[in-house]
Amino acid sequence: MVSRGSSRLQGAALLALAVLLAAPEPLTAQPRRIRPDHWRHPDNLAPFVATPELVAEKMLEAAGVKPGEVVYDLGCGDGRILFVAAQKFQARAVGIELSPALVQQASEKARKLGLTERVRVVQGNLFDADLREADVVTLYLMRLSNERLKPKLVHELKPGARVVSHDYEIMGWKADRVETVKLHRRPHTIYVYRMPPTLE
Repeated sequence: MVSRGSSRLQGAALLALAVLLAAPEPLTAQPRRIRPDHWRHPDNLAPFVATPELVAEKMLEAAGVKPGEVVYDLGCGDGRILFVAAQKFQARAVGIELSPALVQQASEKARKLGLTERVRVVQGNLFDADLREADVVTLYLMRLSNERLKPKLVHELKPGARVVSHDYEIMGWKADRVETVKLHRRPHTIYVYRMPPTLE
């Protein structure tokens, strides 16, 4: 049997708990961070892993990028390949990126570097991008992601356009050129394909 005193104590405790839960957060509390969920998108082909600048430069060099050519980076992340293409190769660069946060970051850096006339960052699904003007397309996706992209590359890229893939080959295509860059104690393999691709 519960005594009246015990019942009053329980009631007071419940009332105090209700007041605590209903009270607003203190002004000093940090805002809750909501994890972006674009990584769950069915067309997000790979997590964002930044390409080292030296590897980016070697990718564009292996592709033979010339001044005035158009470079598309599919899944451009923070835009570093775009900036290397514009600054060191005098190319026009277009990045397609699913993450709004990374698009904003890359766009702000383009403004700070004074490259807005030569670098364009588009937020969207890379399957919706029009690649017909591209002279070079750069990829840092996974092997199965490259496989999903193959029909689009074949359909939209013009003859002579180059596709450069970092670390992951395009299955069934014979690379026109393969190079290895050793950096941070690991090799980075660069595969260059020329359109239309040579089948193995």
